[in-house]
Amino acid sequence: MANNNAKTTDVTTGNIATTCQEKDGSSSSIRMTEMLLRLIPVGLCVAALVVMIKDSESNDYGSLSYSNFTGFRFLVHANGILAGYSLVSAAFTSVPRPMTMPRAWTFFLLDQVSTYLILAAGAVATELVFLAYKGDEQVTWSEACGTYGHFCRQETTSIIITFLVVVCYVLLSLISSYRLFSKYDAPVNKEIEIVDLRNQQI
Repeated sequence: MANNNAKTTDVTTGNIATTCQEKDGSSSSIRMTEMLLRLIPVGLCVAALVVMIKDSESNDYGSLSYSNFTGFRFLVHANGILAGYSLVSAAFTSVPRPMTMPRAWTFFLLDQVSTYLILAAGAVATELVFLAYKGDEQVTWSEACGTYGHFCRQETTSIIITFLVVVCYVLLSLISSYRLFSKYDAPVNKEIEIVDLRNQQI
């Protein structure tokens, strides 16, 4: 009898140890993925920022620079902010720490704000480039890319890089959402509890 109890205890202990190892391995892989997703945007944001800042063109019709457009300046500022945040958050993520509730909420909120910020900047810049290529006859805005081709190509490159950052931050938002809401217990179905109480009374 004692041997059976000892075997049962060993099996239970082994199952618990295996479960803990699986959780540690899963947590480690998620942390590594998160760290990479935070490091990659650093380079992408800097690249998009540099391409945009260096974008200017002069010809017989005049000179054109990114600084002439509020939307492009917004894109530069958004990429600069996200490059800094990505670097700092990657440094925090690289060090194994217990994911407390305040820390989970902080990453969740900052990731959400960063995602919407870079998405908005990319959308505004995309609209400007579309107007530069197509123009708008209703407001007598003629297309400009036929005259300033190099300028438009540089802007398009910067926007494409920016949307790669958007993809990274969408994935980061999913990870931070999972980490936060997995800490909450699933809602209890009160109807099932009432049925169980009635069955016990019967």
